[in-house]
Amino acid sequence: MSAFPDRDVITADALNSIGCDSFERGLLAVARHFLNAFEDPKSQAWQHGYTVAVERWGETIGFPAAHAMSKLIRALLRGRADGISFFDPLCVEARTRVSSDEALLMKMLHHMRRDQTSPARDAVEALTLGRMDPDVIRAGLSLASRFSAGCPAASVQRPSLRVVS
Repeated sequence: MSAFPDRDVITADALNSIGCDSFERGLLAVARHFLNAFEDPKSQAWQHGYTVAVERWGETIGFPAAHAMSKLIRALLRGRADGISFFDPLCVEARTRVSSDEALLMKMLHHMRRDQTSPARDAVEALTLGRMDPDVIRAGLSLASRFSAGCPAASVQRPSLRVVS
């Protein structure tokens, strides 16, 4: 696990080749903060992850999106003894780069959000190093179903309170 990975480093244009939308790009920023928090718990970078999500999408979308990403990152890290390579979320220069692990994560979510089973399965297998981890799949599908590409995040209805007599 490394904030500046020495593994395959590619440009952010790779996200364009995958077809990532703005929501998925935002999730990458949130994921980097959670990865940083798991690598260095004293940093409390998870707070930045939630803050970034809320600033980007508002409380109604941001909190659940960040929480779902946190669950996915936790599941991924449990299954990867060597960790996940990622870039420092606070480094301006890193915003133009994506590690191979980050690209696989975004590819997996991209295909899951569009219900493209075969390419999503391939991305899961690559990301989990050949192990089809049910916790990773469950967490990824949970995030994908809540924020599917077929339903823009802005159209998710806000919970409401009512008096029932």
